[in-house]
Amino acid sequence: MLNDTICAISTALKDGAISIVRMSGEDAFEIIKKISDVKEIVPNTIVYSHIHDNDEIVDEVLISFFGKGKSYTKEDMVEINCHGGVYVTRLILNILLKNGCRLAEAGEFTRRAYLNGRIDLAEADSINDLIKAQSAIQARSAIRGLNGSVERLIMPLMDEMRDVISMIEVNIDYPEYEDEKQMSNDVIRPYVRKWIRAAEEMIDKAERFRVVKDGIKTVIIGKPNVGKSSLLNALLETDKAIVTDIAGTTRDLVEGKAVLKNVTLNLIDTAGIRETDEKIEKIGIEKTIKAVDEAELIILVIDASNIDEEDYELIERYKDRDPIIVYNKSDLNKTGEVSISALNNDIAQLTDLLNERYQDDISLVDEDILNNERQIALMKNCLKELKEMDENIENDTTDVIVTNLDSAYHSLCLILGKEYQEDLIDHMFRNFCLGK
Repeated sequence: MLNDTICAISTALKDGAISIVRMSGEDAFEIIKKISDVKEIVPNTIVYSHIHDNDEIVDEVLISFFGKGKSYTKEDMVEINCHGGVYVTRLILNILLKNGCRLAEAGEFTRRAYLNGRIDLAEADSINDLIKAQSAIQARSAIRGLNGSVERLIMPLMDEMRDVISMIEVNIDYPEYEDEKQMSNDVIRPYVRKWIRAAEEMIDKAERFRVVKDGIKTVIIGKPNVGKSSLLNALLETDKAIVTDIAGTTRDLVEGKAVLKNVTLNLIDTAGIRETDEKIEKIGIEKTIKAVDEAELIILVIDASNIDEEDYELIERYKDRDPIIVYNKSDLNKTGEVSISALNNDIAQLTDLLNERYQDDISLVDEDILNNERQIALMKNCLKELKEMDENIENDTTDVIVTNLDSAYHSLCLILGKEYQEDLIDHMFRNFCLGK
């Protein structure tokens, strides 16, 4: 499959000044010669030309040539910078398809970059993260990942594990090599406990940062008519939720995303919590309770002009969840640590508190860190195997120890997309004279 030549439209398919049609593969240079004025190709240059469909000129373009080893895919690659517009862009794509290209699958250019050794799997993750970034924090994190932050993070751990595995294998397969270090349980145990601490720290930092990077699942709760929907609208800077002075207006969950300086909130405005016999409102309150159970952050809104026993009951009910208690309608009665007037968009005390609360976590963007759920899950699997290995060392079940270590190391290889056996064998032969 890597021997064929692929093409795709690399820019958004809509009217615009410029569109880019990309082609990669061993026939890319020959195909572009057939459909343009270009006769000789100098890699890593840009030329002015026309694109032809048989004898008809279809567009005036700039063509970029990237030589094998220097391109995004490490293959011969061509980018046609044509005039924007759905029709002409599709026309050029179809001309490429008629002349020997295959339409690329989703992500296939990046897959080729990975398979050809230009990037590892963690860097491929970061490319996707950068494309989908919706905030400065997400973009900074993706750029760091694209520059090899995950590999820098886990390679010291992988190097030590690989050394230990190699020495264990030598002890088992070549017992006559008495000058090699003997890997007894007492020798292995300090390594394992060091690795456990390192894996736990990586997971902790990654999960803390994931919350501020991808957004905190945040519910806004309170009695009916305390200003929950007004607060949602103020945080979103739009009128997403209906606001009236009639209690119980919000019957279903209303959602939105608020991007603050240090944190993104995945907001859910909920039905007001109160005793009711009204059937539809009751369903809304049940959804509220479920949303609160799943939330990572609770904002409890209280009407500062009308505090009563129900407010204190809500504070007591959710005190173990460390809610942010917000006293709304401060224009009527300013009280409480966080006083706001949501209807007047005066919510600075709340946004300042949120930014301050997550200041330490957001600073993790400048550290090498695991970037997504796939990487975190694999590190958790590595940690699980290491903990089992520590128990097996304690119980002197030597036959299982190597299996645990192999599985832990394999999980780290998967984070980067490395072949486990090939990586390990290369290391063993580089460090031991096993052919003697």
